[in-house]
Amino acid sequence: MKLYFNIIYYTKPGENLELILLEKNLPPRSHKMFHTGNGAWKVEIDFFSKNIEYYYHIADNEGNILRKEPVNHLLNFPHNYKEFAIFDEWNSKNLPENYLNNKILKNKLRNLSFKKVSILKKNTHLFKIEAPLYNPDWEIAIIGNTPSLGGWNYGKAVRMVQTDAGIWEAAVEIPENNIIEYKYSVFDNKLQKIIDVETGSNRSAFPNSQKEVLQIMNDYYFKFKSQYMYHAAGVAVPVFSLRSENGFGVGEFSDLKKLAEWAQKTSLGIIQVLPINDTTANYTWTDSYPYAAISVYALHPQYISLENLDYEIPQHLENDFLKEKAYLNSLNLIDYEKMIAGKWKYLKAIFQSEKENIFKDRNFKKFLKDNERWLLPYSAFCVLRDKNKTPNFNHWKTHKKYIAGKVAPFFNPKNKDYEEAMLHSWVQYQLHRQLKEALQYIHSVGVSLKGDLPIGIYRYSVEAWTEPELFGMNFQAGAPPDQFTEIGQNWEFPTYNWEAMKADQYQWWKNRFKALEQYFDAMRIDHILGFFRIWRMPISATQGILGYFYPAVPVTTEEFNIRHIPFNFERYCTPFINEEIVRKYFGNETEKALEFLEKKEDGTFRFKEEFNTQRKISDYFKEKSDDFSENLITLCANVLFVTEEKNGETVYHPRFNAFRTESYYYLTDWEKSSIYELYQDYFFKRQDQLWKQSAMEKLPVILNATDMLICGEDLGLVPACVPEVMDELAIIALKVQRMPSESIPFYNPKNAGYMNVVTASSHDSSTLRQWWKENAELTQKYFNEQLGQFGKAPENLEPYLAEIIMKQHLYNDAMLVIFPIQEFFATDYNLVNHLEDNERINNPAVFPHYWRYRMHVNLDTLVNYSEFNQKISEWINDSGRN
Repeated sequence: MKLYFNIIYYTKPGENLELILLEKNLPPRSHKMFHTGNGAWKVEIDFFSKNIEYYYHIADNEGNILRKEPVNHLLNFPHNYKEFAIFDEWNSKNLPENYLNNKILKNKLRNLSFKKVSILKKNTHLFKIEAPLYNPDWEIAIIGNTPSLGGWNYGKAVRMVQTDAGIWEAAVEIPENNIIEYKYSVFDNKLQKIIDVETGSNRSAFPNSQKEVLQIMNDYYFKFKSQYMYHAAGVAVPVFSLRSENGFGVGEFSDLKKLAEWAQKTSLGIIQVLPINDTTANYTWTDSYPYAAISVYALHPQYISLENLDYEIPQHLENDFLKEKAYLNSLNLIDYEKMIAGKWKYLKAIFQSEKENIFKDRNFKKFLKDNERWLLPYSAFCVLRDKNKTPNFNHWKTHKKYIAGKVAPFFNPKNKDYEEAMLHSWVQYQLHRQLKEALQYIHSVGVSLKGDLPIGIYRYSVEAWTEPELFGMNFQAGAPPDQFTEIGQNWEFPTYNWEAMKADQYQWWKNRFKALEQYFDAMRIDHILGFFRIWRMPISATQGILGYFYPAVPVTTEEFNIRHIPFNFERYCTPFINEEIVRKYFGNETEKALEFLEKKEDGTFRFKEEFNTQRKISDYFKEKSDDFSENLITLCANVLFVTEEKNGETVYHPRFNAFRTESYYYLTDWEKSSIYELYQDYFFKRQDQLWKQSAMEKLPVILNATDMLICGEDLGLVPACVPEVMDELAIIALKVQRMPSESIPFYNPKNAGYMNVVTASSHDSSTLRQWWKENAELTQKYFNEQLGQFGKAPENLEPYLAEIIMKQHLYNDAMLVIFPIQEFFATDYNLVNHLEDNERINNPAVFPHYWRYRMHVNLDTLVNYSEFNQKISEWINDSGRN
């Protein structure tokens, strides 16, 4: 079989186009293409299969790959032709239409049966277009300049068939011997007419007089007008925050069904939740932090419904259960420790009374077999964590180092820990079953579920135990200072060893995305900047301020010399402390502070060796932390540069906001000027290309492993390359009104482009009602300038103002608008939570923070609140987001 590939692509001198053929169980095969002028490239290959997968890339004369198509081409060939001329377009994923062929579309079309295109021997052209249509009454049709394509008569358009989700094809005989011009259009089956023709210039094709060759017009993508694109609105609420009479003081997977019912009544199309993985480290309230999972696969037992298990609670415990349930459900906030202890008490009781039936359960056995790769180490980890009373495997009596052969016996019935391992495995099976059941209902009412993928892993997690080589266990990840905290954030997670992950094409990440895809249609990637660079701290630091970007182009000793900066390690890289600084920090406690310091020959001070890192000071004051110890820790950060050991050499990174330190204040004017110039170069100039390259190595490979719609949380200090890469890779950006990336007080949602999620608040911020009271001057400015109101702003955010804010977000071109559920409540006097401070989910400036927010309104009440639901539905429908 002969394949003749043709593509128009304009290259620069020294660049060559290559076609990369992907065949099962074979390495990729490269075919060099030939440039025939005016951007036209061709190649002929022999091929012996009825379907093909391939992509194009650009390489330089040395064979270095400069750019690769982000998405592969897939084609099927009919049996009645032996030669095919394929006319391709470069598959640029940064066209809005391409973002839409994902799990959300597939769920919308789940009841639609796809058809096979009929290709006859007389057909000369096969047209193929990717055009995701979210309205089941719509089809794609072709119109063109030849009589065979209707002669631009809309009534004679050639109707296409949907062969897969969002893929439309039509085989046509075009005997005319002139250049063919055509466009794709949207045909409405109810109206029986074309309602939209794609924008832009006409497409073109060559006539085909060779009867033995089928020309395939492999087009990407339909150029929709905005009103025919997918737009939706949604609600963001952690699963643990859901309140229902069936719960146990916490939201459960089963409650998502009732939330989906409310979403349907209000015309919301998306439910967004926080991470749902197991975070059980200590069985204390610190486990409430959803971004510190002990497993990237296991689900959190807090979400299990005890009343929806395969087996009932033993009769002798039923009264106790009902009493505990009533008490926990009466609380305004989650009592994490009582809730999780209660759930495990009843889970263990059920397991003990029903274990013989559980071990015989065929579905459970299948779950064990299908998930053994992650479930066995997870279950063993849980057993060992509980036995040793710590998740820190470095402190375990046995199995400190994971060895697969030594952990395998945990699934052997003869092993003394078998039953305990089976308990954790069975709980995971029940969680999986309950979530899948909830998901099925969510989809049945036309709603999609959006999850949240944490950027990091917990330091004492299953993955850190089983695959430590994939992580930087000697480092900590976090974030530089931002609007949340002046000292930065230290998440205490290990960083990623990207070099090790690259060795097997990021299989760890592919597996993680595939696991999440079982449950979610869309995914928010937390802190997507971490794929470009991570903020990394040594273990000796406790505050994020002592971090640096990794990877980064650091400062070397040679560069200090070139810039004529009189570099002195002790002066620049250790805390600068003199008497004035000590008195400024400690005032009346100066003498006490001096006990931690020693005087140097030049009259300045250094920390004594036993206190010369933040970690040492923190450990010393662990039981009695106060303002004094915090000031010591902060003084420890009074440095100009943070060091890194790289390839046996010490290199340097300017400390964030170094020019605001007391150390900087005591420099000479020359040093200040030179170091400030170096600082600006480091943070805002030299890193961009490196970070772009870093992201483009990982993200395309990872994202191509999933069908989920991907959104990136791109807040904070955003490098210039981030929007560019996110656009190219079809990653939807986040716009939070009060956290603009530009130097303006507020982001105006009406300016949002299509590839955005817009929102008024996030789980890391205060709610709108709380924010309204935080800064009277800023609120007044917002009231007058952003909301267009006259006079003095009211003391509280009134429901009519919350409604204006919500509508500002709804009426724009952004693909998605998603509000925290608290903001919906703020639009109605009867739903406002009078305990306003209970509404905040997280405060990033406080670590560890107790994540315990619960809806104050029962889901059943909300579902039946007809007037409110109708009001929201009207807003959504009127804004075209239904």
